[in-house]
Amino acid sequence: MLGHSPPVTELETAVHAAQEAGKLLRANFHEVKEVDETLAHDLKLALDKESQDLITGIILEQFPGHAIYGEEGLAGDQSSKHQWIVDPIDGTVNFFYGIPHFCISIAKRVSEELVIGVIYDPMVGELWTVEKGGQPLLNGNPVTVSTRETLEESILFVGCGKNEEALKTGLERFRQGSLRARKMRMMGSAALGMAYIACGRLDAYVEARISLWDIAAGQLMIEATGGKVTLTPRADNPDVYSIVATNGKIPIEEIL
Repeated sequence: MLGHSPPVTELETAVHAAQEAGKLLRANFHEVKEVDETLAHDLKLALDKESQDLITGIILEQFPGHAIYGEEGLAGDQSSKHQWIVDPIDGTVNFFYGIPHFCISIAKRVSEELVIGVIYDPMVGELWTVEKGGQPLLNGNPVTVSTRETLEESILFVGCGKNEEALKTGLERFRQGSLRARKMRMMGSAALGMAYIACGRLDAYVEARISLWDIAAGQLMIEATGGKVTLTPRADNPDVYSIVATNGKIPIEEIL
């Protein structure tokens, strides 16, 4: 997409950062991973931080006055209205277990308005990009949401979160959806799930508790293709949400 020219625009910089992080993750996919923290339903790897540091360095080299808000911490000028939202490995548990379904997600917002989204799957070699007001692309080709209108012909992606409340909600939604939808999926990467909706592979994604860095790029992509994303902030954390994302056509509320 970029050839050998250095990144110039913000979108080019985001793509370059995602692809460089993808090279790092792909090179380490079959290696033993260093675990920094073991949680009840999650892991933190040394490569999570290494990937974010790589992305941060590339972005701030080009735009030193901007802010980084990432899963692995903050960097740059946090007073800036230009904020990059970074998930350096979305699908860390998949990555750790050798399941090739994970991605790098980078979004940018200006004064709370999303303007850039990049999602990169380094194992499949798929790159989704979007700018506000523009057409979402997959490897340079325009994509759009599916035309499916009924639950019975749809594939739904349900996330279960990481605490007891979110797990119970997710499992009940999975049960309800299984009675109606053609197929249900729990895939382990919210960002890829949203990218799949944006290009018509999936029809909806619901989760009771998800962080901003998981969904920011995907939100812009889905909305730019005519889909619908509804975020409900959680009272205990303003950057954690309940999410319902669809192609804008199926009656997802029937199983919520």
